[in-house]
Amino acid sequence: MPLDAISPRRAIVAESIAPAWRRPLLQLAMAWSVLLALFAGTWAEMARQWWDISTYNHILLVPAIIAWLVWQRAGQLAKLTPQAWWPGIGLVAAALFLWLLGDISGTATASHLGVVAAAQAATIALLGPRVCAGLMFPLAYAFFLVPLGEELVPSLQMITAEITIALTHASGIPALIEGVFIDTPVGLFEVAEACSGVKFLIAMIALGALVSHVCFRSGIRRAAFMALAVTLPILANGVRAWGTIYIAQTQGIAFAAGVDHIVYGWVFFAIVMAILLALGWRFFDRNVDDPFINGERIVAAKWPVWLERWKARGWSVTAGIGVAALGILLWSGDARSVEAGLPSEIALPQVNGWVRAAPQHSYPWVPQVTGADRLVSGSYRNESGQLVDVVFALYGAQEDGREAGAFGEGALPPGTEWRWLEAVPAPDGAHGERLKALGSHQRVAYTWYRHGEWTGSSRARLKLRNMADRLLSTPQPTMMILISAEDTPAGTARDALSSFVRSTAPLPEWMDAVAGLD
Repeated sequence: MPLDAISPRRAIVAESIAPAWRRPLLQLAMAWSVLLALFAGTWAEMARQWWDISTYNHILLVPAIIAWLVWQRAGQLAKLTPQAWWPGIGLVAAALFLWLLGDISGTATASHLGVVAAAQAATIALLGPRVCAGLMFPLAYAFFLVPLGEELVPSLQMITAEITIALTHASGIPALIEGVFIDTPVGLFEVAEACSGVKFLIAMIALGALVSHVCFRSGIRRAAFMALAVTLPILANGVRAWGTIYIAQTQGIAFAAGVDHIVYGWVFFAIVMAILLALGWRFFDRNVDDPFINGERIVAAKWPVWLERWKARGWSVTAGIGVAALGILLWSGDARSVEAGLPSEIALPQVNGWVRAAPQHSYPWVPQVTGADRLVSGSYRNESGQLVDVVFALYGAQEDGREAGAFGEGALPPGTEWRWLEAVPAPDGAHGERLKALGSHQRVAYTWYRHGEWTGSSRARLKLRNMADRLLSTPQPTMMILISAEDTPAGTARDALSSFVRSTAPLPEWMDAVAGLD
């Protein structure tokens, strides 16, 4: 029975697709389905962030934008003939290996990049390099599916604070700045994480890339517009923060906070977006009817010829993608089983010149350390009255939910009055930071990580070492030590911490002793 007798609508859709494209598109759909099914957990995690986290809400539009970009090329793409390509399987495997590294180390960004890159690589593998030359921008735009940007928050906070204090002084308002805190005659203002402007910056970069591609032909104009798309939201966010302070000087903090609450949202983004488009409008140099690609030119291009020597059968490549995906999943299961043996209990030892003491905090402070397999904390006091708090965490492995140095973990406890103030110099490769609560309570914290023979504060190096251990099935524990002290009338926090670190030297061996590895 002919197809149109069964489903006329399906027949019309099939006939609208060039015959040379029907089987490759079916194979690509199957490959995508396999990748989506096998790595559904990672895709679901990304989708949850798109929906639940305001910083990434704009990503919900990205799939539709990609579909539109492909549709705009459909007529020219029909002039090309898809050809499966053997090396594309290697690209898929490489992308999934990146997912593997993220999966076994608890690095969500790597695993997210991996699954997106795998879908892109599958497209190259089943349609071939010549066709994908015409799909270059839509494929590249798919990277905006990856939820990135939270790592920029601390830097953007400081930039916003500097812009705000400069504008505050320029407007004749006396003010003092300390880290992300700005003290004015009517009160103390904080450039909090929510005020960093990161969600608008990320969304504006995605918008800028789309507009640059759709509205410009000149590479110089595209680069200039992208530079504007990056700088404008940062500057505008500083102006917004200054506006809140300026209004507060005459109308009161409560009124200014209300105005800021109304303006600081997608209304603010819409205003900045309108300004960006207005500034770029007169320089648009691409006509609406201009095709995005030239099918004949791509067909005649010589550069893909040497790549097309490795052409293959589409079903074989589809099967190869499935085998690569299954192999990576099996490797992940084996690597995730690597776990270091740990002592049943750990305890903080005695320290020369110091005695264990009850904690004394002018304002309550408990660092964020979740998922540690072993955790111990305590306070030490010396004869000079200096008091130091110590938190030691021991992990048998690093993964989501039990990761030293994960985002939100460390000296700054979320959901409290404690705020990050500034980075401070720290000894022996530690990460030093100053915290502040309620405008008057300050403390300094030093953080070290230790894995194998390495001790330091680089989260990237820690992740790389854990990745290598799991890939090579070499179980080693990971340690984190956090020492902190308050500034008091009797002395500074940094003096107390320096004295304690000298008493525990060499610190790596001291950490091994606490972990029961000596």
